[in-house]
Amino acid sequence: MTRIDDLLQRIATLEREIDLELDLVRSTWRYRFEKGRIRFERDAREAHRRLRRSIPRYLRESQILNVLTAPVIYAMIIPIAFLDAWVSLYQAICFRAYGIARVKRSAYIVIDRHHLAYLNGIEKLNCMYCGYANGVFAFIREVAGRTEQYWCPIRHAKRVHAPHTHYREFVDYGDGNGYHRRLIPLRRELADESATRDH
Repeated sequence: MTRIDDLLQRIATLEREIDLELDLVRSTWRYRFEKGRIRFERDAREAHRRLRRSIPRYLRESQILNVLTAPVIYAMIIPIAFLDAWVSLYQAICFRAYGIARVKRSAYIVIDRHHLAYLNGIEKLNCMYCGYANGVFAFIREVAGRTEQYWCPIRHAKRVHAPHTHYREFVDYGDGNGYHRRLIPLRRELADESATRDH
């Protein structure tokens, strides 16, 4: 194991610690999951309702540039939805052909902030849009990461900022023997549903 492998392993450990901290946050803000649904304690729900700003007040307090640029932002839904559909089709065809476990969209596209009672209708719509758009990009990144592991699992010579989770398994740049030795095992790993990294 190289020093880079060791550092990447430590990052994975820290990610698991973050999951544990998120469990603590849930208890702090008094919500839990019941049968896949988010449930706030009654007093927390009531406190949230008192914090909600009316839509007229929200619009009055908004910066004019935010209001004027909103149509540009929302117009992005068309290419994002197209990308979502195209990448879904790509993995349905190509991942089956390559024997790669398919990415579960639901693990990446999470739309749940509209359940927060302290948000008004516009804020809920904004949160739904952001959850969908960023979820699609995360989904696409995972599909791209698995594709890269299948076709070219080699680390770059230069540092990659925030690489996808598969990158830590890649072969060092310049390690030709390692590439030829590890290419097939790395491809086989992608066929194993448990070896993929959906969260």
